[in-house]
Amino acid sequence: MRRWLFGLLSLAAAGLLTGTAPRAQQAAAPAEEVDVALVLALDVSYSMDIDELALQRNGYIEAFRSKELHNAIAKGAIGKIAVTYFEWAGGDFQHIVKSWTIIDTPQSALAFAEELGEAPTRRGRRTSISGAIDLGMALLEKSNVTAMRRVIDISGDGANNDGRPVTAARDEAAAKGVNINGLPIMLKQASYFDIDNLDVYYKDCVVTGIGAFVIPIRERHQFVDATRTKLVREIAEMPRDGEALVQKAQSTGQNPSCLAGERQWRDRMGN
Repeated sequence: MRRWLFGLLSLAAAGLLTGTAPRAQQAAAPAEEVDVALVLALDVSYSMDIDELALQRNGYIEAFRSKELHNAIAKGAIGKIAVTYFEWAGGDFQHIVKSWTIIDTPQSALAFAEELGEAPTRRGRRTSISGAIDLGMALLEKSNVTAMRRVIDISGDGANNDGRPVTAARDEAAAKGVNINGLPIMLKQASYFDIDNLDVYYKDCVVTGIGAFVIPIRERHQFVDATRTKLVREIAEMPRDGEALVQKAQSTGQNPSCLAGERQWRDRMGN
C-alpha cells in the first residue's frame, strides 16, 4: 500500500514538473467600467393586452435606435453603458430577453434594438413588482461591470399583488445605492385589478434614489417619446442630492396604499 501511494505521489509530482497536471482556474476577467448599469424590467402580465405589449417593446426598440440616446451615451464620462432587459409578471414568471450588453457606439445600440425586435414576447399571470426589483438586484450583482450609477427601470400597468411587499424590495435596493425609476402605463381602466392613480402609487411605493422619477403613459402615442425621454434621462443626467426629478402625478383623489394590489387580490379571491 505504501509503495502504491509513493508511486501515485511520484506521478503527481512529475505531472506538476512537466505541466501535465490540471491547471488552476483562470482568473475572472476584470470588471468593465461604465457610466450606468441599467436594468430594464417590463411587465407582461395578462392585464396588458397584445397591442400594449407591442407598443411597450417598440418604445424601447425605437429609443435604442434614436440619435438622442446615442448622443447621451457618447457624452458620458466613460462613454459606455451596460444594459440588460427582462420581462416579468408574477413572482414565478421572469424571462431575461437580453443579458448584459455593453453599448458604446450607435452600432451597438442599433444591434441591441434589432435583437429586441426579433425576440418573442411571453405573458404570465399576476403582478410582482417586488419580484422584478429582486431579479434586477441579482442581475446587478452579476453584471461584472463597475458602474458610476446603477438603475432599475420598471414599466408596468398595475400594482404589486404577488410576492413580498414592493416597499420591502424597494428599500433594500435603496440601501445598496440603487435607483429605481418608473414608467406606469395608464391607458385604460377596464380590469378589476387596475387602480386609480397608478402614477402616484409608483411615486410613493416603487421609485427610490436621488433624482428618481416617474413618467406616466396615458395615450398610446406617448410610448416612444416617454420611453426615449426616460432612457436619455437615466443615461445622461447625474442627479444631484435633493433634486426632485419625479414628474408630478396628474391624477386626482386619494393616494393608493402601497398594499392596494395585495388587498384587491385578496378581496377578489375571497381570502
